[in-house]
Amino acid sequence: MRALELGLLESRADAIKGVHVDSRRVQPGDLFVALPGGEPYLESARAQGAAATLVPDDGHAALAALGHAVRARSDARVVAITGSVGKTSTKDILAALLRPLRRTVAAEAGFNNEIGLPLTLCRIEDDTEVVVTEMAMRGLGQIRDLARIAQPQLGVITAIAPVHLEQLGSLENIARAKAELLEELPAGAVAVLPEEAPELEPFVPAGLDVRRFAPPEAEVRGGRTHVRWRGRDVVFGFSGLHQAWNAGAALTALEALGFEAPREPVDVVFSRWRSQEVALPGGGLLLNDAWNANPVATRAALAHLLARADGRRTVAVLGDMAELGADGVRYHEEIGRVAADVDVVVGVGELARHYAPDEWVGTAAEAVELVRAVVRPGDAVLVKGSRSVGLEIVADALLGAGS
Repeated sequence: MRALELGLLESRADAIKGVHVDSRRVQPGDLFVALPGGEPYLESARAQGAAATLVPDDGHAALAALGHAVRARSDARVVAITGSVGKTSTKDILAALLRPLRRTVAAEAGFNNEIGLPLTLCRIEDDTEVVVTEMAMRGLGQIRDLARIAQPQLGVITAIAPVHLEQLGSLENIARAKAELLEELPAGAVAVLPEEAPELEPFVPAGLDVRRFAPPEAEVRGGRTHVRWRGRDVVFGFSGLHQAWNAGAALTALEALGFEAPREPVDVVFSRWRSQEVALPGGGLLLNDAWNANPVATRAALAHLLARADGRRTVAVLGDMAELGADGVRYHEEIGRVAADVDVVVGVGELARHYAPDEWVGTAAEAVELVRAVVRPGDAVLVKGSRSVGLEIVADALLGAGS
C-alpha cells in the first residue's frame, strides 16, 4: 500500500468502524480491503455501506500496516498466544476468563495469520483494555513478523509438538520458530511457557519474567471440568479433560495480567469445529473437532471420545494428519494403535490407510455417505482430520445440514 493511501486511511480512522476482507461481512462505515481476487466484490461492499474500499498493491502489507496503526493508537494490553497445539482453545478459554473483568477483544475462530491477526487488531476500540491474539506459522520468520505487527506485552507458548515437520524438519526448528514470539517481547515482559518443553529452553531469551505451567489436576463432574488451581477448583463448562492443559496456560496468563481465577463457573465457547459437542438422534453424541489434526491433538480427542461414550458405541472418523514429513506413516500407525479401543474407525485420505481403519475412503465427500451408513442412533462419534481433508462436511451431514 502506498504511503499516501495509508496516510489518508489513518486520517479517517475515527470514521472507519471496522475492516473486512470478506464483502459479506461489511457493515455501514466499514473499510473493505480487496485482497487478490477481491476486486469483483468492491461494488457489493459499497452497496452494503462500506465507508471506503481499498485495492492495495500488496494486500498482506496493507493489512499489516492497518493493524499496526490501530495497535499503536491503543493502550490496551496485548496477549499473543502460539504453540503447536491448543493455541485456539487457550485463546478461547483466556477470553472467557477476561470478558467479565475487562473490555476484551479476542481473535475470532482461527484468525491467526497475516490476514487474521491484523483483522483482530482492527477491532480494537478506544475503550478496549485487553486484546487476546493468536499467532500461527508455516515456517521460520512468520511469528516474528506477526509479533512486530501486534507488539504484545505478554506471550504464551502452549506446547512444542510434531506439527509442520514437513516444512521445518525437526522439533528443534519448531521450537525456534515459536520462540520468535519471545524474542519480540519487551524486556521484563511475561512469557508463559510449559514446564516441560526441553526443545524450547535454548531459545528462551534472558530478561523475561518466565511463568511456567504444568497440567493441573482436573476431573469431569456433571459435564463440567473442575481444574484444581491455587488450592481451589475453577469450574469450566466444557467436558473435555484434555482441555485442562489449555486451561492451565490460560489461568497462568490471567494471573500474569493481575487477575485472580474466578469463583463462578466459566462458560467457554470454543471456536467452530473445535471440541464442539452436539447431540445426535437416539441419545447419540457428536464430537466435532474437524478443524485440524496432529498426533498430540488426535490422541487427546480419541481419549475424550472414549471418556464421553458412557456406554455408547464409538465411531471415530479420522482424516489424514498433514505436514508430518518423512515420519507421517509412523505417526498414523501410532494413532491407529491408540484408536484400537474405538468400535469403528473410518479413515479418510491416503495417509489414513495407516490407521488400519475398519472402513476407508479417499475423500470427505465419499465419507459423507459412508458415515451415514455406519453411524447408528445412539452412537458417540468423533470427527477429526487436518484442514486439507475438510471433514466438517461429514459433521454437517450427521447433523442434517448436508442432507
